[in-house]
Order: sequence, then structure tokens, then C-alpha cells
Amino acid sequence: MPSSDRIVVRGNLVLPDSLLEDGCLIVQDGLIDYAGSWETAPLHDTDSALQVEEGWIAPGYVDIHVHGGDNADYMDGTTEAVKIANRIHARHGTTTIFPTTTTGLPEQIDKMLHACLAVQEGYQLSDGARIGGVHYYGPYFAADKVGCHSVDGRRDPKPEEYVRCFDLGIIQVATCAAELPGSTEFYREASERGYLVTCGHSNSTWTEMAKAFEAGMRHVDHFWCAMSSISGVREQYGFPMQGSMEQFVLMEPEMSTEVIADGEHLAPELLEFAYRMIGPNRLCLVTDANRAMGMPPGKYRFGPESDGAWFESDGKVGFVSRASLASSIVGMDTMVRNMYENTSAELHEAIRMGSLTPAERVGMDDEIGSLEVGKRADFLVLDAALNVKDVYIRGQVYR
Repeated sequence: MPSSDRIVVRGNLVLPDSLLEDGCLIVQDGLIDYAGSWETAPLHDTDSALQVEEGWIAPGYVDIHVHGGDNADYMDGTTEAVKIANRIHARHGTTTIFPTTTTGLPEQIDKMLHACLAVQEGYQLSDGARIGGVHYYGPYFAADKVGCHSVDGRRDPKPEEYVRCFDLGIIQVATCAAELPGSTEFYREASERGYLVTCGHSNSTWTEMAKAFEAGMRHVDHFWCAMSSISGVREQYGFPMQGSMEQFVLMEPEMSTEVIADGEHLAPELLEFAYRMIGPNRLCLVTDANRAMGMPPGKYRFGPESDGAWFESDGKVGFVSRASLASSIVGMDTMVRNMYENTSAELHEAIRMGSLTPAERVGMDDEIGSLEVGKRADFLVLDAALNVKDVYIRGQVYR
């Protein structure tokens, strides 16, 4: 690459709503200065272009739900753990990341938030993916929907706890189960601060979802995983059968959600259903990856290394038992590739779900998520099979 602050890349571009063959990406001082046809590119006589002969130049991925990787969990609460996880995700194409809390003690969550804040404020390229904010995910789950998280770390929302966390200025996504006492106040507070407000690990009814929506909730975590269903609500409340989280998301056009497209959590027909019924503008791809990502099969802690719940990895997925999965162990490149190969989504749509759509949902689409003038030059060089060849963060290649 040229040593100057100006970078010129020639190849096939993945744009927000289309593909552009023989395109040109020009980066100036870490920002995108041009993204369009090679023929009309404003080139200088001194420009030396990087040629991408096959494959694609795509926006860097944005992961809004991720717990760790390379034997580190963000809940370990150290800057080194944060950097270790961010580095492995950067190698898999994620350029902006939202470290995600699990259930845990208030002091454990506090340590995690401060570690992420320190890494965000002192960021340098060697740290890997840039932190866009924290996803405040645990501890406000329904007691019967904690999944692989530690039950002991679950609790109902209390303003004195979450307001203190919100005031740190690092949180950008906030989750709470809609049926919990105090959830309405949580949603309102998070919504007023401009967060992406979500419902997850919940057995909420349609009525509870509608109340949450009025308070600012606009997203549901990992569709079909640890969420209510018509049959589950019926078991709890009897007849007449009521709607659940699934129906509310499908019916309400302002709602968004996410899928874990690792090939282990959801069968291809469910990925196709989500794509066709929800669409690429409302459907995000997330990794939900845990510390077993990049590690050999074995037994690991989900959450803090000191006392997180145990799970196993078989090299393909994490699981508590063969009847209960425990997050993925692969990166966003796998999610995008599977979404493209296993559904009718166009290539630019599969990539959009892993980049621009999550960026829009967290309100950062003016900075990241697509190859557009004025945005950060976070981009990937992908081969024809969508494997990551090179990663650029603010115009600098990450190794």
C-alpha cells in the first residue's frame, strides 16, 4: 500500500443496495473520499491503485451482540481480555464491535464497562475492532429464560444500578425482558438516551411487548432463541392463545431483530423465513460469539472466568447440553457467508445485514456500515467465496 494518507483501491464494490463491478474506492485521511466507477474516479497522476482482481471490496462488519473469543470474555473485566476478543473478531471482518455483558454481579458488570471504556478511549489499530459502544445485555432476564447464563447473576432492573451504568457513556444497546417489574422504566430511560432498546431472554406476551414498544423498545435479541412463542405463552396463561415476541416483530414494521447464522442455531429454512418476512433493512446478523471462538473443543466459562456458567464446545458451537446451545463460536464472516449461501438474499443484502443494518439500528450509519463518501474507511477485501483476505480500519490495514 502507498505510504501516504491517500489510498486508491480498484475492484468490485459492495454498495448499500447494489454491486458495482470495476469500481474504485478512494480513501483520504482515514475517510472515504470516493466510492464509484473506476472510469469516473478523480485520480491523481501519482496514485498507485491496489488491484483486487477477484472477489469484493465490502464495508467492515458491525457486530452488536458478541461476548468474546480466543479464550477471552468481555466479562473477564480487563482491558487485555477486551483487546484479545476484539482482535480475533477483526480478523474475521468485524471492524466495529459492541461488547456484550452477561448476567453477573454489579461489580463484575462495572469492571467490564470500565475496561471497554478504557480500550475505546485509548484505541489503536493493534487493538483490533473498534468499540462502538457496549451492549448492556445481562442481567435483566426472565428467570425461566436465562439460557446458558448464570442464574445467580440474573435480577430485575433497578434504576440505581442501570442509571449508574448508563451514566458512564459507553452503553449504546440496552436489553431487558419485557415482563419484568421495572422494565417500562428501564426502556424509557434507555430510549431517552438514544440507545437501541431491546427485549431478550424473555417469555413476554404480545400485550407486554406492546407496552414495551410504547416505552421505546424497538429490537428483539437473537430471533427464536431464548424468546417467547405462542405455545410457551399458552402453557403459562392458557386459552385463548396469545401472540408472542415472534408475532410482534413480524407485525410491527418499526421492530428489528437479529439471527445467529452459524449453521448450528437455525436451519436454512428459518434463515430464509427471517430474510423474506423481516427483510434486510430490519434483520441484523450477529455472532453472539463466546470465548470458545478460535479455541479447540473443550469446556469453557460463559461470562466471567472466575464464576461464569460452564458450557462445552465441540468445535462447531457452544452448548450446555445437546438440547440447549450456548452461543456461537464463529465470526461475522461465517454469518454473512451462510446467509448468502443458504437463503435467496442477494450478495449486497447479506453483507448489508452484517454492516449497514446494525449500524442504522444503533444510530451510527452516518459514520460506518457502508462504502459511502464521508464515512470511516472501514472496509474488507473478500475473495469470491466471501472469505476475508484483508481488513482495513480507518484506512489502515489490520494484521
